[in-house]
Amino acid sequence: MNRIVHIALKVDDLERSRQFYENIFGFRENKTEKVRDHTSCHLSDGTIDLSIMQYDAGTQSAESSAAGEGPCIHHFAVEVNDMAAAERQIRAFGCEIISDPGVVPVKFRAPGGTVCEIVPKLRYKKVKKAGAKAKAKAKPKAKARKAAKKK
Repeated sequence: MNRIVHIALKVDDLERSRQFYENIFGFRENKTEKVRDHTSCHLSDGTIDLSIMQYDAGTQSAESSAAGEGPCIHHFAVEVNDMAAAERQIRAFGCEIISDPGVVPVKFRAPGGTVCEIVPKLRYKKVKKAGAKAKAKAKPKAKARKAAKKK
């Protein structure tokens, strides 16, 4: 089944935005990298990849202005089993491909004007929330306590 796995926010201050999502909501950083004409900081709540992205000054690419000039929700990604088949279906539906040829993920303008992208399975790795290891370690102890109470 296809599912939304990623949301990208176009921001004007990458570091301040990263600090906000980490300190206020508890998101954890997965990676930060320079990609073509922008820097993306990938954060996760353990389920979805939240990318905060800042474009280089003076960027004129189609992707940089696809969702608007200022800070905004830039795009979301849908994970698909077969990239080539999904791209053929998107083109057949009449959607405009925004990404340069051969670039993965494939960004396109969906009906209604929103920017979407298709990505292959497992492109976005899940990052465990803080404290997940402690909870995992506590489970065997909790099971042992429950078993002792039954006796």
